Amino acid sequence: MEHEPSSDLEHAPLIDRKNASSSTVLAEQLTELGVNQGSVLLVHSSYRAIRPVIGGPAGLLDALLSAVGPQGTVVMPSWGARSDVPFDRASTATATDLGVLAETLWHHPDSVRSEHQFAFAAIGPQARDIVEGEITFPPHAPGSPVGIVHDLDGQVLLLGVGHDANTTIHLAEIVGAAPYRVEKTIVLLENGRPVSRTYGENDHCCANFVMAEQWLDAERLIRRGRVGRGTAQLCRSRDIVRVVGDRIRRDPLIFLHSAVAGCEECDHARATVSATP
Repeated sequence: MEHEPSSDLEHAPLIDRKNASSSTVLAEQLTELGVNQGSVLLVHSSYRAIRPVIGGPAGLLDALLSAVGPQGTVVMPSWGARSDVPFDRASTATATDLGVLAETLWHHPDSVRSEHQFAFAAIGPQARDIVEGEITFPPHAPGSPVGIVHDLDGQVLLLGVGHDANTTIHLAEIVGAAPYRVEKTIVLLENGRPVSRTYGENDHCCANFVMAEQWLDAERLIRRGRVGRGTAQLCRSRDIVRVVGDRIRRDPLIFLHSAVAGCEECDHARATVSATP
């Protein structure tokens, strides 16, 4: 799917403390952006865009937890890189394209992580309610962690990334009845044994998700600000699903590149529509 590539440089131990942001300053910036105490906050991030941070990725996570406060919950994607082996929430590393902050969160001693391949991890009073449900097909359908954040009227924070990293748009595709479903296979554990499961996913290249920013802006539903050295966008999950879902109902293939664009992923998704009876 849709996140910035990670890098070993994200783990570099040397920090320019003179220019680095403290977790206190970052928390103040997040509050000014509009992150509320007690909120459910779904975060997609690029630590590289925000650094340097005193304490590294852990310092940035501390800022997020401080911004939502003890009654708030921070949620991040936490799936692994492989679908051909069973997922183990105690040991499977996050896919590198989710970034180092996502890896940092699930290792936190207070975090809770999903048991299945479409995993999210969370810290806070609502963490278990959000991430410990049954696996959903497609991955970000209602009832998934993304769907539950929506139901809880959560906020979506894009921290140094754009809407091409916004998994809530996948929920909006499903709610808006986008017609494409690409066949995928994952390996699940059933009764302790690995079993292959085939399912349909509303998958494509996701590059055109950036259009959602214009649609949300048109209704003044995005708050923007600086966090560390990067920029951030904050929206309500329900606003994203409503605005994007309405667009999809009017133009079900709006996120797919045109048939002459040469995008293999979008062409594949488009072919599933024509193959549907």
